[in-house]
Amino acid sequence: MAAQSLYEELARQLSAIGAVKRGLARILPPECPAGSAAVLTLLERHGEMRISRLAELLAVDMSVTSRHVAHVAQRGWIERSADPADKRSRILRLTPEGQTMIDDLGLRTTEMFAHTLKDWTDDEVGQLNTMLARLRDSFGDCRAPHVRGPETRPPTRTPA
Repeated sequence: MAAQSLYEELARQLSAIGAVKRGLARILPPECPAGSAAVLTLLERHGEMRISRLAELLAVDMSVTSRHVAHVAQRGWIERSADPADKRSRILRLTPEGQTMIDDLGLRTTEMFAHTLKDWTDDEVGQLNTMLARLRDSFGDCRAPHVRGPETRPPTRTPA
């Protein structure tokens, strides 16, 4: 287990991550705010899904998810169709226009990171990616590609 001071520094560093998030938000086109970009990104990554699953992946309330979905649907970036298994539910999927927006967002993000991290080596960027994925996995992020269930996690230590 790491020293207490390391966890305190980690908390400070993660609190300051807001600057990175603000930098990412600044590169988004005005018609595609962060919530909309998240909806599009998750639909691209996970494929078509019900709005309830999208809310789970976004880790926000259904009402917030519904607003984001309405915004991207108005712009023609997603389509909503009846779920064949349950006609009361809707299935969300990207449209070609939505894929075009995702491609633009990916290019903007890649260019921003390439510029901002130009003095980082490929190995350093790779290490950061690995450690961030591990951190998310430790928290049980439902968006992580290989989420461990609680039954496979090692037991947590409690202070004596």
